[in-house]
Amino acid sequence: MTASILIVEDTPSLATLYQVQLAKAGLSSTIVATGQEAIHAIHDRPYDVMLLDLQLPDMTGCDLLKALSQQGCALTTIMITAHGSINIATEAMRLGAYDFLMKPVSQERLLESIKNALEVNSVRAVATAETADAIANSVTDHSKKAAKTKTEAETEGFEGSGFVGSGPAMQAIYKMIPNIAKSKAFVFITGESGTGKEICAHAIHAASNRSDGPFIALNCAAIPSELIESELFGHKKGAFSGATSDRLGAVLSANGGTLFLDEICEMDIALQSKLLRFLQSAQVQRVGDDKVQNVDIRVICATNRIPLQEVAAGRFREDLYYRLHILAIALPALRERGGDILELADFFLKKACKQEGRKKRVLDESAKSWLLRHSWPGNVRQLENLIHSAIVIHDAPILSAALLQSLPLGQEGAINNGPVHQDDPALLSSSHEQGPSASAPCLQIDLSKSYCEIEREILEAVISLHDGSLPKAAKSLDMSPSTLYRKRDAWQDQDLGL
Repeated sequence: MTASILIVEDTPSLATLYQVQLAKAGLSSTIVATGQEAIHAIHDRPYDVMLLDLQLPDMTGCDLLKALSQQGCALTTIMITAHGSINIATEAMRLGAYDFLMKPVSQERLLESIKNALEVNSVRAVATAETADAIANSVTDHSKKAAKTKTEAETEGFEGSGFVGSGPAMQAIYKMIPNIAKSKAFVFITGESGTGKEICAHAIHAASNRSDGPFIALNCAAIPSELIESELFGHKKGAFSGATSDRLGAVLSANGGTLFLDEICEMDIALQSKLLRFLQSAQVQRVGDDKVQNVDIRVICATNRIPLQEVAAGRFREDLYYRLHILAIALPALRERGGDILELADFFLKKACKQEGRKKRVLDESAKSWLLRHSWPGNVRQLENLIHSAIVIHDAPILSAALLQSLPLGQEGAINNGPVHQDDPALLSSSHEQGPSASAPCLQIDLSKSYCEIEREILEAVISLHDGSLPKAAKSLDMSPSTLYRKRDAWQDQDLGL
């Protein structure tokens, strides 16, 4: 590794130790002891990575990240602290920190984190260079580009990937995928259930130089714990009761291509150590086999949980997390994608009509308004299933809000993020069906508040209704418990001013 590191640490002995460890790896470094000194150093010369202590004499590490962001001086940052908590780690990541390490940090762990951070820098550099080339090409070939719409130009290459939507949240994903695809580094995709994590993994594979190889997906949550090792690594005939034939397993089946491990945080903790050993050695030994085989695969994993929370709870190995969490993609929830909802609805309408052999259907204005206000706890998958069920069950050529709300999927997560138009009969026609049960308290909502404030009031009321049990509240709301835990942590951070 050849790079320049800025060490922001006010304990001289620790700062010197980091500098010596980096020097042994061929990395040059500069030491500063305060946040202000760090700001001046970054303005004076470029650095590749910053090692940042959380508690500095003049400000916190999070305050420094905020100041640098406001000044347009983003820098790949590894936070190091002896006073860590999951909330602080989440806040640091939100502010742009790449990694979060707890003191004391081993030399191996420190250098691994820096290596991964430099890999991310490399991907970003390629993206920047290609963006510059694209601008230059657009100037010299303006007439050709003018024939394309903005959406067509920005989503070019993703028409067959399954992605739909031209909003800014998805445009950021579209721009990341081609550059991530060129790297050999592992990819960690996060996002709520139904946001399209497997579609994203397919798109990365299709854009990579492994596209001619196999794409093997393994859902770690759908396979019993006693069978997942065999599903992952394979087995020999007779290796255990029921092994009536040889099985390659997902790893060997993906040789030369991509292995997608969906819901990675659901993997049994005992198997995680075996997966880590495989990732480090690129060698696999089937259950019951004496032969060790070399494999060449690119691993992409995904989860709907918050990985750092799983690490803190002891359900996911920290060393495995940092081995996999090199190139990260966070997919937005559908409720955060604005106008994409209508694009997706139109796409699913055409798709369902074609599959079911039905005549063309359209959405009226009340349906569009309702779709934009729905909270979509099941995200894109819920929207697709709702549209498909509407096509199958109803013959109406025009789909209204009342029709969509009458379907079971239309009643899940019916939290509005905008004012209800009391004079819209289509929106009110099923309101008597959606009201609270006789035993449930009635919650008064102030529609002048922001969506986030209204959402918090509703969710806290449901949590209170279930005596503070988040799993029970999540079940009644038909949403993932991890989503509810994440929202509660965000509220706590907000209340603490983090």
